[in-house]
Amino acid sequence: MSLDLLVFYGSYREGRLGIRLADYLVRNLSARGHKAELVDAKAVGLPMLDKRFSDYPPGEAPPAMAALAKRITEADGFVFVAGEYNSGVQPGLKNLVDTFVLPQWGGRPAAIASYSAGRFGGAKSYAAWHPTLATQGMLIMPTGLSVGQISLALDAGGQPTGEGGAALEKGFPAFAETLERWAGAAKG
Repeated sequence: MSLDLLVFYGSYREGRLGIRLADYLVRNLSARGHKAELVDAKAVGLPMLDKRFSDYPPGEAPPAMAALAKRITEADGFVFVAGEYNSGVQPGLKNLVDTFVLPQWGGRPAAIASYSAGRFGGAKSYAAWHPTLATQGMLIMPTGLSVGQISLALDAGGQPTGEGGAALEKGFPAFAETLERWAGAAKG
């Protein structure tokens, strides 16, 4: 079954390394026959959270926000590429998630692919995203994906390199299969 999957990425930093993981995920989920689309918070350009999408009267939300709300509502499942910032979450990705509420997110599976520049693969960010996504009504997949020392694990084109890249290639199939099973079940 082909699925409509959104891959969210939220770094605004110069020299963003996590985009490598986001590109890897989009490419490899697409290769499995799914419609996998990158939603880059920096490219979407949502304002810093002042009003949620649901706070606007119908038809009055900024066009980028309305378009993204529609895409989120249409998707079968989500992947959050979660970089670790000072033992927490990326502000850009958090802003994007908080802009929308339960009617957009609710009831669909969310997978977390974490990363960090260090060896622990974004473990603290991975853990921090669970309550945020669950509060939005998403079903959090038990199978995650973690990439440590991302600059060594993925090259600039998002291609796996070295031991970290080999570990990513080994872990990706179980991650994708779990997402497919959960999103397929939710889709019905």
